[in-house]
Amino acid sequence: MRHSEDRILVSHAGVLPRPEALLALMADSSTPVEEVESALPAAVQEVVRHQLETGIDVVNDGELSKAAGFSSYVRDRMTGIEQRELRPGETPRTPNKRDQRDFPGFYATGLGQPRSSRFRVRGAAGSTNPQSCVGPLSYIGKEAVQRDIRNLLAALPGPDVEAFLPAVAPGTVEHWLWNEYYPDDESFLYAIADVLHEEYLEITNAGLVIQIDDPDLPDGWQAHPEMDVATYHRFAKTRVEALNHALDGIPEHLVRFHICWGSQHGPHKDDIPLREIIDLVLEVHAECYSIEAANPTHEHEWRIWEEVSLPDGKSLMPGVVGHASDLIEHPQLVAQRLERVARLVGRENVIAGTDCGLASRVSHPEICWAKLTSLAEGARLASQALW
Repeated sequence: MRHSEDRILVSHAGVLPRPEALLALMADSSTPVEEVESALPAAVQEVVRHQLETGIDVVNDGELSKAAGFSSYVRDRMTGIEQRELRPGETPRTPNKRDQRDFPGFYATGLGQPRSSRFRVRGAAGSTNPQSCVGPLSYIGKEAVQRDIRNLLAALPGPDVEAFLPAVAPGTVEHWLWNEYYPDDESFLYAIADVLHEEYLEITNAGLVIQIDDPDLPDGWQAHPEMDVATYHRFAKTRVEALNHALDGIPEHLVRFHICWGSQHGPHKDDIPLREIIDLVLEVHAECYSIEAANPTHEHEWRIWEEVSLPDGKSLMPGVVGHASDLIEHPQLVAQRLERVARLVGRENVIAGTDCGLASRVSHPEICWAKLTSLAEGARLASQALW
């Protein structure tokens, strides 16, 4: 994994706008799956080219193939899963229960959910009915992940361009996958980890960086309002240990770890502070840590690096443009955010990033690409100041 040796490198957290031709195919329920798959190589070529032209250094495939979303895509790569109806007394799982308790009128109007997006396509996660584990979990996604790997590698202009593929963390899968087979939560969690380990290996064996997406590490706090901080810390630590189990044997220099406090556009007043979980974040066997830092609920937390040392050899990818608003961050604000962190953890250890994947959370591709353009320009300004 590259570090920012002579300037601040630029990357992002994942999902990017699908090209219009691919979006039309994926939105049409009559389109054969084979036709969608045959259109993916050209679409990935286009989105990689657009990233490089925008000034992104570490690119990905835009998650174009993952119609079900960054987390739920694995439901098609695992056996033992069925969808069922909610039973009497059951309620959908949600990552904003604490906020719902404090702002009942706001949520009663239907507000506070992830933004309705023109990027939603056939197969996208949307039902509140549970996905349930009803049998032993096993991995059947090798062909799918190898297709993603082939498409990304073929789109790179040369071996000097670093690229990553995102994959979900066990704890985040556990959040939406209900256990109706394994004897307890821990054995269920480690079964998920064993399955995901196979996907992680495929990605890193291809020489690509893997980004582990784990929004549930912070937003699980909202989902469990019955817990106090100490109880939640123990709960989250078990999930980090399961993730490290899934990463066993994966080269740490090919792993970056992404957390955020969820993409729901609500108040986030009751989010857990980064201070309460930063020790757990740094326990993950990753070389780079991607952490939401532009959200107005969490932007002040950059000062945690005055007290907490980034371990030697690690890098930090703070989100310096956000997904919660269509406002375009000014490049000078982006630079300011990067400079203040770089002066605490070392300029060579900072990569410019986004709070979360942008395309499914802002309202239009023009906004997404404008934010990324501002991100690259802000990194250039910060590099001028720091070098």
